Amino acid sequence: MNASAPNWYERHLLPRLLDFACGLRPVWRQRHQLIPLAKGRVLEIGIGTGLNLEHYDRAQVQTIIGLDPGVEMHPLARKRARSAGIPVELVGLSAERIPFEAESFDTVLVTYSLCTIPDPVAALKEMRRVLKRGGKLVFCEHGLAPEPSIQAWQHRLTPLWSKIAGGCHLDRDIPALLREAGFQSRDMQTVYLPGPRPLTYNYWGTAEAV
Repeated sequence: MNASAPNWYERHLLPRLLDFACGLRPVWRQRHQLIPLAKGRVLEIGIGTGLNLEHYDRAQVQTIIGLDPGVEMHPLARKRARSAGIPVELVGLSAERIPFEAESFDTVLVTYSLCTIPDPVAALKEMRRVLKRGGKLVFCEHGLAPEPSIQAWQHRLTPLWSKIAGGCHLDRDIPALLREAGFQSRDMQTVYLPGPRPLTYNYWGTAEAV
């Protein structure tokens, strides 16, 4: 997200567009498979409009802290939180400086947010810091595709795309970012979701601090 005050588009139209795009059926299925892995005290990075909330396993989750600097999306998130039946606290900050003590969460969840965080490695290092020993990072992200021809389009489109999509980068190398921040994933899966290939290469799974 940009540090400057959001304009009309960012305040009113962008949250609805992102909510629609991130709520499409293929993305919904990704969330439905992944989110129930979150347990205990959960920190959700980039909670946005709260699209993950319906997918949590209420029997496994104690409380959720939702971190997102896009406060213009918080009203939709609060509405979904009331329907979820799980205590949710929203914090309007970016993930590069997480305002919680070390080893204070059982799970850190991040979905479709590493693409927009200005410094994703710093953010991932903070997620690693606040995870308890034995805790898990649960992630689902789009990013750099394996084919050079698709990568070229991702690099080409990202400057314009980021301006209209809330700072989203199409070409971030998710496995490399995880490794640089000190995480290891043994179950990472990848797939193209339906849609234009530069936008739809997905990584998902869990990771642990090493």
